[in-house]
Amino acid sequence: MSDTSPTPSTTLISSLGDIASNYDAILCDVWGVIHNGQQPHHAACAALKKFREERGPVVLVSNAPRPAEGIPAQLAQIGVPEDSWDAIVTSGDGTRMMVREGSYGPRCFHLGPDRGDHSLFEGMDITRSRDPEDEADFIICTGPWDDETETAEDYRGLFLGLIERKLPMICANPDLVVERGPRLITCAGSLAKLYEDMGGVAEYSGKPHPPIYRLAREMLATLNVMREEGDWQRVLFIGDGLPTDIPGAKAQGMDALFVTAGIHAKEFGDDPDAPDEVMLKTALAHRDLSPRHAIPRLNWK
Repeated sequence: MSDTSPTPSTTLISSLGDIASNYDAILCDVWGVIHNGQQPHHAACAALKKFREERGPVVLVSNAPRPAEGIPAQLAQIGVPEDSWDAIVTSGDGTRMMVREGSYGPRCFHLGPDRGDHSLFEGMDITRSRDPEDEADFIICTGPWDDETETAEDYRGLFLGLIERKLPMICANPDLVVERGPRLITCAGSLAKLYEDMGGVAEYSGKPHPPIYRLAREMLATLNVMREEGDWQRVLFIGDGLPTDIPGAKAQGMDALFVTAGIHAKEFGDDPDAPDEVMLKTALAHRDLSPRHAIPRLNWK
């Protein structure tokens, strides 16, 4: 009989309730897990609420390029119930921490849409410019100017000049793409990847990179979970991103639950609610990833 399990160490499950007793807290991705940018995933929200009632706190860990204090209003607007989470940390928070603790200089070129991302700069002791021709010491990238129509390739010409000026880039959202309804939208991570491929220097504040996990650890400590630094043994990470969520959990030594019906759903067959296990195994092995568990969509049956 052939082995059709996703990977030797990954178990395909049907319910968060099947494994909840193994964990005291959850770190959970937002886009693709609890909403798609336009509508909430009601079963996922209910599962997180049930975990909070029976096991412990839920901290949302988002690669949103803005501070956490602005996220609850966005979630409420989409319809995500506030009783499905306890706290939020974002890559926007990580960006602010990097600027505060680093030595990037006082002048920043902001590459990205003005839609809500201006809150990232409130209270930061830097001068922000939207003009790439202005003098700047570094770049903060929150995404394309117009994520409805543009991709990273639209910035190749701009990047030639910025790289020639040796400006380092802080990527405030390492996601490559994100769901917006049925479509996938280009994120800052795609721009930062091109910047690096062209010879530029990029640093990252969000998943899968360390700054956001430092913030998550500190948040869990305030919630009386995981007081000892680096001990993720009883914490489960839930996410749908193979370039971000699952590698980040792996790097931290954390168990992960991979939601297969998110941005990678088409890699696992035609039915997002019934992923082909051989295709799933191949995709994970190709990336050298082996999350402890996988589930089509987050739920609690």
